[in-house]
Amino acid sequence: MAGEGRKTFQFMVIGGGIAGVTCVEQLFTQIPSADVALVTAGPHIKAVTNHKQVSRTVEEFDVEEKPSSVLEEKFPTLSVIHSAVKSLHAQSRCVETEDGRVFGYGMLCICSGGRPKLLAEGNPYVLGIRDTDSAQEFQKRLSKAKRIVVVGNGGIALELVYKVVGCEVIWAVKDKAIGNTFFDAGAAQFLVPSLEADKQQEAAPCKRTRYTTEEPGGVHTFTADRNVQKHGGPANPGSALGPDWHRGMVLRGAEQVSRRVSVEYQCEVEKISTPEELLRSEEQTLKPESAGSWPVYVQLTNGKTFGCDIIVSATGVVPNTDPFLPGNSFALAEDGGLQVDDHMRTSEPDVYAAGDVCTACWEPRPLWHQMRLWTQARQMGCYAGRCMVARLLSEPIDMDFCFELFSHLTTFFNYKVVLLGKFNAQGLSFDHQLLLRCTKAQEYVKVVLSGGRMVGAVLIGETDLEETFENLILNQMDLTPYGEELLNPNIDIEDYFD
Repeated sequence: MAGEGRKTFQFMVIGGGIAGVTCVEQLFTQIPSADVALVTAGPHIKAVTNHKQVSRTVEEFDVEEKPSSVLEEKFPTLSVIHSAVKSLHAQSRCVETEDGRVFGYGMLCICSGGRPKLLAEGNPYVLGIRDTDSAQEFQKRLSKAKRIVVVGNGGIALELVYKVVGCEVIWAVKDKAIGNTFFDAGAAQFLVPSLEADKQQEAAPCKRTRYTTEEPGGVHTFTADRNVQKHGGPANPGSALGPDWHRGMVLRGAEQVSRRVSVEYQCEVEKISTPEELLRSEEQTLKPESAGSWPVYVQLTNGKTFGCDIIVSATGVVPNTDPFLPGNSFALAEDGGLQVDDHMRTSEPDVYAAGDVCTACWEPRPLWHQMRLWTQARQMGCYAGRCMVARLLSEPIDMDFCFELFSHLTTFFNYKVVLLGKFNAQGLSFDHQLLLRCTKAQEYVKVVLSGGRMVGAVLIGETDLEETFENLILNQMDLTPYGEELLNPNIDIEDYFD
C-alpha cells in the first residue's frame, strides 16, 4: 500500500480488551512519552481495577468497562482510533481500518481476543454471550423467557446457570461433571448443591483423603424445594467480559420460581429446530400439543428434545484472527491462534500478539499451561508491552515470572476458587496421587502430588492456603514424610511450612 501522507505510530495496539489495554499501559509505564495508537471497534475499553497481588503468581482484580477517553486523559500521547480493522499489511507495516483510513506502525501488538463458537450462526434464538452488548441482549430477552437451554461447561456457563432466576434452565454439558474446564468430578459434586435455593447448608466436615475414580455422570435436577438425583446416561464483537461480568445485572426470567436447573450430562446439541420442522421430522418424540408451544426446540445427543425461548451458546471461543490473515504469512497453531514465541512475537516481523487471539508456542515451564482466561490476557498484555520496549531499546528481557506457574483466582457459585499448577492433573502420568479435604458447603481442598511433590491444587472457599501451596509447588519440596497429614484440618499447615 502506498504510504503517502499516512500517520505512522511508534507502537500500535489492536483491541480494547484486557490484553490490549494492559499492553498500552505497560508501554507508557516504561516510555511515558511513547507514540502509541490503540485501535478499537467500540467506544469503551476494559480496564483492570482494584488489582491485588495475593501471592507471587496469584492475583485478584476487577474489570470495569470505561470510555476510552479515560485512557487518553491518563496518557496524553495516546491516540485512540475508533474503528474495526479491515486488513493488515505486514510487509508494508500498515493497518487499514473499516472506515478506509490507513495507519503505519513501527511495532504492532494484536490483542483482538476471541469470538464465540456459536452453535448455529444466524439463528435468532441462539445467543452467544461474549461481550457486554451480548450480555445486555441476553438480559433483555431473558425477562420474557420461561425456559432457556444453556449449552457449554466453561466459566460463563457456570456463572449463568447460578445467576438466572425466574426461569427454568436446562443445562447441557458434554462432560460427566459440571465445570470440567476448571474442576474434577469431586469439586463438581461439592458445588452442585449450590444450584438449589440459596439456603445456607450446615457445615459438616467430611474427609475422604484419597481417590482416583470419577463420580458417575447422570442427570441432576435442582429446584428451590427439592433435590432429585436420577442416573442416566455480532460482526465486530466487543472485548470479552471480565470476571463477575454479571455483577449489577438482574438475570430474571418471566416465571415466579426462584431457581430451577436441570443438568443433562454427557450430551451435545444434535439439531435445533423450529416447531414446524419438528412436527415434520420423523424422529419427533414430543406430544403434538407440546411440539408447537415453544419458539425453538433443541434435540440433544442423549435422545431428549427440549422446547425453549432462548438457546445460550457458551461453548468457548475461537481466536479472532480473520482480519489479519489475508495477504500475510502468520504461523497458526492447531487451535487457530497466532503462534507466539517466548517474547510474544508472531512469525511476522515486529508483530506481537497477546491474549485470546494468540497461542503460546514456546516450551512451557512444567507447571504452566495456557488457558484463555482474563488473568492470562492481563499477564500476556503486560509482558508483550515489556518485550516491545526491550526490542526498541535493544535490551535483553527475561521471561515473566507469571509463566512459571499456572494460577487463577475467580468466583463460582459465590465461592472463592483458586487453581494452581496442574490442578486437574493435566498431562500427568497415572502414578500421581490426589489428596482431598472437603467440608460440605464450606471448603473443598484438593492437592495433586507427583513423585511426592505438589504439582497442583484446587482451593474452593476461604481456605487461606494459596500462598503456602504456591510455595510448596514452586520449591518442589518432597512431601512424602507428611502423607495424608498434609491436609489434616487440625494442623495449621501455614505455620508448618513458613
